[in-house]
Amino acid sequence: MNRFIKSLHDIWYVVNLEIYRIFHDKSAILIFFIAGIIYPILYSYIYVGDNLTDVPVAVVDTDLSTDSKRFVRKLDATPEVKVAYRCANMEDAQRLFEQHKVHGILYIPNDYGNRLASLEQAYMSLFCDMGSFLYYRAVYLGVNMVMLDDMRHIELRRYSALGMTDGQAQQMVMPIRNESVDLFSPSQGFRSFLLPIFLILILHQTLFFGVTTLCGTAYEDGRHYIPSFIKRDSIYRVVIGRGLAYFIIYTALSIYGLIMIPRLFGLPHIGGIGSLITLIVPFILATTFFSMTIGAFFRSREAALVLFPAFSIILLFVSGIAWPESNIPMFWKAFSLLFPSTFAIQGFVGINTMGASILQVAPQIIGLWVQAGIYFMLSCLSLRWTIKRL
Repeated sequence: MNRFIKSLHDIWYVVNLEIYRIFHDKSAILIFFIAGIIYPILYSYIYVGDNLTDVPVAVVDTDLSTDSKRFVRKLDATPEVKVAYRCANMEDAQRLFEQHKVHGILYIPNDYGNRLASLEQAYMSLFCDMGSFLYYRAVYLGVNMVMLDDMRHIELRRYSALGMTDGQAQQMVMPIRNESVDLFSPSQGFRSFLLPIFLILILHQTLFFGVTTLCGTAYEDGRHYIPSFIKRDSIYRVVIGRGLAYFIIYTALSIYGLIMIPRLFGLPHIGGIGSLITLIVPFILATTFFSMTIGAFFRSREAALVLFPAFSIILLFVSGIAWPESNIPMFWKAFSLLFPSTFAIQGFVGINTMGASILQVAPQIIGLWVQAGIYFMLSCLSLRWTIKRL
């Protein structure tokens, strides 16, 4: 009993020591608190208007046929695009584009109508502003939807010219009537699709960079910050104590980032609080011990910030949400299982965006607990190795 009480006392001492280190390290404060609080607001604010409407474009219609005029009228009627300028040549349209008065240019060649009339393939060119994916998406989507609708009109006209009735032509153009319903991203916007992934990655990366920065600082100082009264065979108390310190901080940041932010900015939040907590707890633990394991190999506080920022993009794509999991090679699928963010992203999107129950995301929750156990043992070994090299 006395040994158990002493273990608790030692763990609590380490918790206070680690919290003291965090609040007396400017870089740790910047990464843990400033970045952890500001980044979720910043990303959410950027994508508040994730569906742009009436994006101005310029049209260069050198054909001026009935078909080209019909296409331009339909384009102007779309909610995404507004035909703000009709130019006589590409030079005028390019000048407007360079002045940022338009975010796209549609060029219709002078043989567009003749090609359609002679049953040939017709062409047109679209130039989009890649300064923002939102502009690109709006212009490309508007033109693409008009093109699909106009293709049906052209097919109907060609079948009618062959002597078919309107009913027969309609049957040829659309033999099976279909209706597309977007269940989990009804607005087809980036906000409901990508932001839940970013919220998890922000927590994962700030915790990782913060812990590794403190590990690098300890090596630079030539100290392991382990109380002398804690024996080497009780190294697990230090790991638990440090992990508990990070757990306390990131429990609050997780509630802020994964529960409050979605409700504040109107992001998907149909999951239950209990289900989210069931996912968040092993996610924080797995990420903490993962970071402590990797941090043991850094000899400077800036090493992680130099070597690993690009991993955010990699973790985004290998999560299986931003990029279809079926298209990810087996190597990258296996590689993604090393990172807690993979299971957390899949579980969080399932619960908060798709309304999944705990049972439906049980594989992800179990995966996080397995990672937490494995990385806890590895962090104990890495800390013991760190002590020997200092």
